[in-house]
Amino acid sequence: MLVVSEEVREAIEARRPVVALESTIIAHGLPRPRNLRVARELEAVVREEGAVPATIAVLDGRPRVGLDEEQLERVANEDGIRKLGHRDLPLAVASRASGATTVSATALLAALAGVRVFATGGLGGVHREWTVTQDESADLGLLARTRITVVCAGVKSILDVPATLQRLETLGVAVAGYRTGRFPGFYLSDSGHPVDWTLESPGQVADVMRAQDSLGVPESALIVANPVPQEDQLDPALHARVLAEALDACAAEKVTGQAVTPFLLDHLVRHTDGASLSANLAAVRGNVRLAARIASAWTGE
Repeated sequence: MLVVSEEVREAIEARRPVVALESTIIAHGLPRPRNLRVARELEAVVREEGAVPATIAVLDGRPRVGLDEEQLERVANEDGIRKLGHRDLPLAVASRASGATTVSATALLAALAGVRVFATGGLGGVHREWTVTQDESADLGLLARTRITVVCAGVKSILDVPATLQRLETLGVAVAGYRTGRFPGFYLSDSGHPVDWTLESPGQVADVMRAQDSLGVPESALIVANPVPQEDQLDPALHARVLAEALDACAAEKVTGQAVTPFLLDHLVRHTDGASLSANLAAVRGNVRLAARIASAWTGE
């Protein structure tokens, strides 16, 4: 059932670099028509670095790894595009639904297609007040059993960052900072928490990937935490104030479950006059470029 585009399939077979890209940012993370412009821009960044982009989505019940222009436009502009985690994939296939893939669904489909490197903005993680809500992103469990390298800007700062790092350790998911000893905070270059390992180049990342395979360790992911440049990050004081206000508003309006994350992110965008969105996009661009360089080092190009 998995449909791999001809360009992506040929690149995989020829061992040329390929970078998987999620589609949730296109369908649900940005307003129209900016979402389509960004989708095209991110694919262009991958190509500039000599790699092949593989944007992933489900269209009419067919999981697709690599989208053509018409398919990309559908994800960006079509009403009713669902948001699909990996647990939703069988339901979407059986009902012939169309949906944008989250980190967990993108990572799974990329791995099934043979794509080893995936770029995204920020991972999901353990939510605040986890002891009460038991709310944890499906990203973490999926990455614990999927051999893929994920380049991200840490986890969303609306989450419980130290609890997420502890959970990744418990699950056996390797985490390394890219040219930093600090774990990035999505909108912020530094979440306030350290990482145990630092990698300095795409070649070093590729060496770790090869070591994963050579050692025969469990099929878990490698998280490469790439901080947003300091000049592009959201002002830390503004971030702290607006996030506190967003959390208070969330509690006051009794927002729960899957509605919490979009509520908080929307609040941040509106109450920072779009600065949080600009930081988000700066992080994604940097992650996509680094992922393409890692994919090239991995394939030897």
